[in-house]
Parts: sequence; C-alpha cells; structure tokens
Amino acid sequence: MALAADKVAGVRASSITSVPFAELFRQHNNGNVVCLSGRFVDVEVNKEIVKTFLETEFEGGRHEARVAKVMALEDDMSVSFDSSRVTLVDHPLVQHKLTIMRDERTGSKQFRELVKELALFEGYEATRDFPLEDAPVKTPICATTGKQIAGRKVAIVPILRAGLGMVDGLLELIPAARVGHVGMYRDEVTHEPHEYYAKLPADAEQRTCLVVDPMLATGGSATAAIDYLRGQGVKDVRLLVLVAAPEGIKTVLDHDPDVRLYTCSIDEGLNDAAYIVPGLGDAGDRIFGTL
Repeated sequence: MALAADKVAGVRASSITSVPFAELFRQHNNGNVVCLSGRFVDVEVNKEIVKTFLETEFEGGRHEARVAKVMALEDDMSVSFDSSRVTLVDHPLVQHKLTIMRDERTGSKQFRELVKELALFEGYEATRDFPLEDAPVKTPICATTGKQIAGRKVAIVPILRAGLGMVDGLLELIPAARVGHVGMYRDEVTHEPHEYYAKLPADAEQRTCLVVDPMLATGGSATAAIDYLRGQGVKDVRLLVLVAAPEGIKTVLDHDPDVRLYTCSIDEGLNDAAYIVPGLGDAGDRIFGTL
C-alpha cells in the first residue's frame, strides 16, 4: 500500500509495524500516510500505532532539510520512490568526511578509515527505532534506572567485497552482532549481479539484518542480496550504503516493499557505464588498494 500511495505527489507513506517506528516516522520523515498490516500486527498494536502517528509532531530542524532533499526528487519524473523509507544521513561531519572520500587523491588507508567512520554514523540511524526496556543500575552516587536495548539481535551482512569495509564500524557500535556474507560480482557488460557465495548466522531469521555496501548504483546486487535474505526467512532487512544513485534507490524500494534504506548521499545518477555520478569511484578498489 505504501508503494502505491507514494506514487501520489507530496505523499510520504510507510508500512508501519511498531509504535516506535510510527513515532520516528513522524518526527524525522514528516510522514503523512501510515499503512498498517492486518496479517502480521495485532489489532491493539495497530491502534497504538495510529494514536502515536496522529499525536506526534514533525521535529523539523536538521530533519527538515533532509526531507526537502528527498522530496525534491519528485521533480524528476524519471525517479519516483517511497521516500519515507529512505533516511539521508547528512550530519555536517558526514558531509565533510564524504567529500574527502570523493577526492581521487585520498589513499586507500584513509579511504578505509572513512568508510568505517561513516558506517558508524549510519549504524546509529539504522538502529534508532530499537525498543528499550528499564535497566536498574547503581552509579557511584546512587541507584537509578536506565535504559537498555530490549532483546533485539542484529546480523551485519556485507555484500562482498566492498561491503567488508563497513563491518568494523558497525561492530564497534554493536559488538554482539553476528556477521554473515553475501558474495556478488557485477558483469561488466550487462551490469547484472551474480552470486558466488552466501553464508548467514544460523538464527538469521530472528535478527535485524543490516545489509551493507558502500555503493548503490543500479540496485542489482542489493536486490539479489535482499532476495537471498528473504528466502532465508529474514523479516527485518535494512540496507546501509554510503552513496546512492536515484535509479538504484528506486530499484531496491520497488523490488522489496518493506526494506528500509540509509545513505549518506543521493547523487545525481548513473553514467553510461552504470557508475554513480559524481560518486567516489570503485569503492572496493579504493578500500583494498587494487586500482
């Protein structure tokens, strides 16, 4: 339903399955249409989702510019996608570090470090809606009650090989996460992805899977990886990329109605060789020094 609703100009719709996500959808994305699941979500939870959606205000501020950037893409009729499922991580430090990454003079060592740092930034945003529970704790001063993540398990799934560069940053943020791997290579003539390796944690279907790849160009590798995860029973899939082409975003979101996408930049588009413009070159080659 969200996919259909977002075809209407000005609509920011999303399929909402939890109360925290409903709140964040309003606060950060200024969502104006909520789509509910009668099959997978209890009716009482849906009532709370609607109540939260109606009572929560858009925070504006730093989110206002980000939402405006995403909505501005409606002016380009060749690119239309569910913008409510796209989070643009455009913190000033992210923009600064991304500019250094784009520079052709930046060496592999610094490039690797920046990929790791930006993955950490995106990890914060991708886990922002994780549920919390009370946790008693005793400080050096007194006893109090804090908060802790309520039983959410995570798997980090890099798309080989460039996705490996983002793993360490996310593991610093979520040390208990398990790591799976999906190997894809792109045919240089057809630009189509081909899977050559895949292995996931045994309980992957019970985890929130963060699929990571620095570049989202045509979307072929990402959709193939997401299809593999869905085939293994994974319900919560979130795609984290550093630079995305509008064409790739559209391909991924049209292909899978539930995946959420996080990116540090939405670039201009693809060139004739299906490389992102302005992009940052071949991320795998720059990470591993195989230029």
